[in-house]
Amino acid sequence: VLGGLSLGAGVMLATAMQHPERVRGLVLASLPAGPGRAGAFSGNAVAMAEMLETEGSEATGARFVWGPDSGLDERGAKMVRQGFLEHDPLALAQVLRGVLGEVASLVEAPDLESRLTMPILLIAGSRDAGSLGPIRRMAERFPDARLEIVEGAGHVVNLAAPKAFNAALASFLDSLPA
Repeated sequence: VLGGLSLGAGVMLATAMQHPERVRGLVLASLPAGPGRAGAFSGNAVAMAEMLETEGSEATGARFVWGPDSGLDERGAKMVRQGFLEHDPLALAQVLRGVLGEVASLVEAPDLESRLTMPILLIAGSRDAGSLGPIRRMAERFPDARLEIVEGAGHVVNLAAPKAFNAALASFLDSLPA
């Protein structure tokens, strides 16, 4: 079972597409849209990359990642901040510019349905405008997928609403065939 959040969800989507025979279930949480897509996260990807390059990680993170619009409580914001600040700001800028475009192309791939035949769980926070679009597009393409929109949560849905996230994940895992 593969699962990932944000860019990690994009990596897991790519892996499942390349090796579907090895995947029993797929969990995509807070799947980001690519640059140029509608939504707060994707719409801000380029601005976030530019701010990382000019103002650094602390200012960028406070504005885009753990600030008041993140949907994170104080504990979650502290954890996300610590993890975010461990990364080189220039490397993060490159990831934002390069990887998001790849994720968007995967979500829109014309052969997606034929390649992903495993059960799928799609999770996004209701306050995560950038992920709601791609998650809903995936749900439309895969009507048998489980779609969970977690009320009040932002992009880091697992930290913003751990009980709801864990309940959805546990239910999905319990439903998978042996």
